[in-house]
Formats: sequence, C-alpha cells, structure tokens
Amino acid sequence: MAKRTVLMVGTRKGLWLGASDEAREEWEFTGPHFDMEEVYSCMVDKRGDRPRLLVGSSSSWTGPQVWRSDDLGAAWQETPNGAVRFPEDTDAKVERIWQLVPGCEDGVVYAGTEPGAVFRSTDGGETFALERGLWDHPHRPEWNAGFGGQAFHTVLPHPTDPLSVTAAISTGGVYQTGDGGLSWQPRNQGICAVFLPEGQQYPEFGQCVHKVTRHPSRPERMYLQNHGGVYRSDDHGKSWSSIADGLPAEFGFPIVVHPHEPDTVYVFPLSDSAGRYPTDAKARVWRSRDAGETWEELGRGLPESFYVAVMRDAMCADDHDTPGVYLGARNGAVWGSADEGDTWREIVKDLPDVMCVRAAAV
Repeated sequence: MAKRTVLMVGTRKGLWLGASDEAREEWEFTGPHFDMEEVYSCMVDKRGDRPRLLVGSSSSWTGPQVWRSDDLGAAWQETPNGAVRFPEDTDAKVERIWQLVPGCEDGVVYAGTEPGAVFRSTDGGETFALERGLWDHPHRPEWNAGFGGQAFHTVLPHPTDPLSVTAAISTGGVYQTGDGGLSWQPRNQGICAVFLPEGQQYPEFGQCVHKVTRHPSRPERMYLQNHGGVYRSDDHGKSWSSIADGLPAEFGFPIVVHPHEPDTVYVFPLSDSAGRYPTDAKARVWRSRDAGETWEELGRGLPESFYVAVMRDAMCADDHDTPGVYLGARNGAVWGSADEGDTWREIVKDLPDVMCVRAAAV
C-alpha cells in the first residue's frame, strides 16, 4: 500500500502542513495554523495507532504552548495549563519551545526550551515536567545566550536506553545523562570554540553547538554542526573529531542523518557567521556517504542566487524507503528532494521565515 507524506513547516507566523503521495512530486498545503504565532518546533509521532502531530508555538499574548493533533492537523488540542512551565521555585519563564522529540519509550516526549532547559512528558506530549538535574547543573549560570538566544535546540534520547539522553545548547555545548536525568556531564572534548582567544578554544563547556544528530541503529556515532566546525564522535560523545575537510565552509546550522544509512549525513554550509549565506551565494546541500570522510555537492534544482540561511531545525529527512530530504529557508521557501538529495524542487514559497521542518511517511 502506497504511503502518504506529511510535511510540517514551522515559521515565525504560524505552521503550514504539506501533503503528498509517495512520489512527492505534487503538494497541497494548508495554513496558517496558529496564525501569527512563532513555531520553532514540531514533530510527527508514529508510535501509536495513528500518527500524532505536536507543535511548539509561542504567542505574544498567551505565551508558549504545545498543541497536538491526532487527525493530521484537521483539529488541534492544547496541552493542559500550558504544559511546559517552570516550577514556581525556579523564578523562570518559558519563552519558546525550540525542540520536540520522541523518547524511546511509548508516550515519552522531550521538549527543549528557551531559557535553556529540558522537559519530559510521559503522556504523549500532554503534560511535561522539568529535568531538574540539568536545570540545577552548576554550569548553567555560566551559559551565555548566544546570538539566537539561550535554548536547548537538540535533545537526543538514546534509541534503546531510556536512561540516556544527549542535549545541546547554544552557547553551552553538549551535555549527557546516563542515569535518567539525575546527573549530566559535559561532552565537548575536541570541539573548538572559535570565538574564544587562542589557547582557550577547547574549554570543558561553552561551545556554541548548533545541532547534533545520529542514526538509531548506531547510537554511539554522533554528528555535530558547530559555530565553525563539523564533527563526528564514535564513542557516544566522549570525544569529537573534525570532519569538515572537503566542505566549502565550516559554519552552518543544520546537520541531518539519512534515515536508513548511519554513515550518510547532510549539511548546509554558510560562508561565515557574519554573512550567514552560502559560499558564492549558491544554495547547496553537501552529502557524505562515508561518515564525513568525503563530501559531495548537491545543487541540482536549488537556487543559484541565495542570500539567506537555513536554520538548525529547518532541514530534515522523511522515512520513505527512498527518503526525501527537505530544507526551509529564511525567505519563506521550502525545497524538497525525493531522491536522497540528488535533485531538488521548490515545493512551496512566499511563507514567513521558516524555522523548522519535519516530514514523515504516514
């Protein structure tokens, strides 16, 4: 039976939902859902009897909220009492929900927020509790806000061990727990903080990590896009080595792993942290099929004049047998590839500033 494809596009002014068949050549979009609300996170949860969509939105009037839909966006329900809220004793307030990801156990969902915190749900995203071990970490007062604000933009639950979670924040770096969140250790060895003075560029923490990913079949191998640097870890984050050789630039935001091949990874390099658009202003995805040893340029169908960025969660892959790859840009356009990145087409344009994209076969 041929599967449908759902594509979630979160923007600064709402969410758009794309629908296509398995060929992914023609698309229909609905939106905006949550009109004029910032949508920095979304996810497709396929663990139940039917897929559940989750959206982290932020309203100027009512604040942040997690919404859920069990009918692919036809109707939405809000989480009780806002769900993602700090306990009163923390004297903190959630500004945005930057990350929503499923855990390895049924019903478990993690949220990463601004200010930097991680929350956990055990009921499919309907209620959340603060991970106090990370919030109370002695490093937290020293984490900086970074250019885009202080937020846990990466939460990577281990695919088989419910006690293990890896998280990353700009600018604080990578942290990891192996005891269910009771304690968290920095995992930044080998990652260069290029903005620090010579001789101080490899601190225990304080790196500006932009995104971390991995494949569930090989959880000890992780990939990381840094604020200047692309890295791989083969020991579950204990140490990192550069895999940037062959790329046109080391700066960028997203890094995406192939859904079926743990050694295939995609990045979208930007010229530098000042201009924040691709080298030579040409939109190009770069793919490695050997875990970053070599890279190939993918640009067929992508624009030749491109002066905007692709943000850390605005690039993803679906899980079809031949996976599609998607990227959303800050000019409101989304491109998709139905052949693992070999060729691209613009599938929607003129949306607001795209902050996140998620896709799945349903």
